[in-house]
Amino acid sequence: MNRRLFLKNSTLSAAAFTILPRNVLGGIGYTAPSDQINLGVIGCGAQGGGLSVQFAQRANLIAASDCESRRLQRLQEVVEKETAKAKGQAYKGFKQYADYKELLARKDIDGVIIATPDHWHAIQTIEACRAGKDVYVEKPMSHSIAEGRAMADAVAKYNRVLQVGNMQRSWRTFRHACELVRNGYIGEIKEVKVSVGPPPVKYNLPGQPIPKTLDWEKWIGPAPMNPFNDELIFMERGGFPNWRNYREYGGGMVADWGAHMFDIAQWGLGMDDSGPVEFVPADEKNLIPLTMRYANGTAMTHERSIRKSDSNAVRFIGEDGVIDISRGFLDTIPAKLQDQVIGENEIKLYKSDDHYSDFLNSMKTRKQPLSTVEVGHRTASVCHIVNLCYELDRKLLWNPEKEEFLADNEVNRRRSNPLRESFSLEV
Repeated sequence: MNRRLFLKNSTLSAAAFTILPRNVLGGIGYTAPSDQINLGVIGCGAQGGGLSVQFAQRANLIAASDCESRRLQRLQEVVEKETAKAKGQAYKGFKQYADYKELLARKDIDGVIIATPDHWHAIQTIEACRAGKDVYVEKPMSHSIAEGRAMADAVAKYNRVLQVGNMQRSWRTFRHACELVRNGYIGEIKEVKVSVGPPPVKYNLPGQPIPKTLDWEKWIGPAPMNPFNDELIFMERGGFPNWRNYREYGGGMVADWGAHMFDIAQWGLGMDDSGPVEFVPADEKNLIPLTMRYANGTAMTHERSIRKSDSNAVRFIGEDGVIDISRGFLDTIPAKLQDQVIGENEIKLYKSDDHYSDFLNSMKTRKQPLSTVEVGHRTASVCHIVNLCYELDRKLLWNPEKEEFLADNEVNRRRSNPLRESFSLEV
């Protein structure tokens, strides 16, 4: 073989080799380093721990941040255990950070999981987007209407992927219920009842000694400073703490569970880009619940319970039937709708069977995930306005397009929460 022929054949062989699929090069199950996603966790409490279990099975969790050192250590142990179960060996390079900004500064982290209390979501999401990270943020997405809009602006400006933790949209039963509604199987919708718990209250807990392992200043962050109380973190008891019950840090059960159930109501009604235009306060004396009304006339009420078996549920009431949906049941009238097959030419909603993988897939493809920042913003806005209606105890008229209240300067000022010095929603 002469030199020219040798070089020609060598070049052809090399070209053929470079187009082999990655799984052939590395064997079955091989994932090329360029296809592996590195994630960091911000917020290592109960929800952060649960999300870490899920994501450790699907990606590389390589770092975490929290202002409570015991939680950081516990999360590292969870990640190493779950990584070993999923991949055969624990990840030994895991790093802990007391300051989440140090985590965001790492170039090898592709995205972050934000599972901090509600009052931190906006600031950390905006900073993550600015740092070039994609974001999985827990629900409710924001702690105020203005925060939600700023988060959406940041995602758009920095071209990031954001998935909100409204994972019920990735459950088959919730998707089926909404497809039944959207395709008219129970006729025109006259009313929707959303059953979740009460609104938040003003912080009123007595002060307690601050644990040495907790940086209370960092926990407070942009929110109003108040005395520490273990009700806010449950360090000794574990489980989900009660910060969400206090207005300064959360939105009560209206926002906590409402971020799930109002979300399903919005999805079923096709209102992901809008919301109710009127909010009328409850009349408890006459047993009239807080009532919302959409521009098309559909009414939605906030109920404490629509049936005894589940306090967190949604009921769609149509001219020709009823659909009750929660995590525990899907009941329909007529009953045959439970098994109704949605036809190829009918409305089919975004199908995801795994909320976490859906986020990771969007990180790779750069396509929008199931629960986008705009979806999360609209759902959270409903929750925020319901809470304002309870607090102010008067009718509120809302313009979803302009995102402002009509002829009410006081409540328009309440679209945002005051931030402590040095914090800003600037995108």
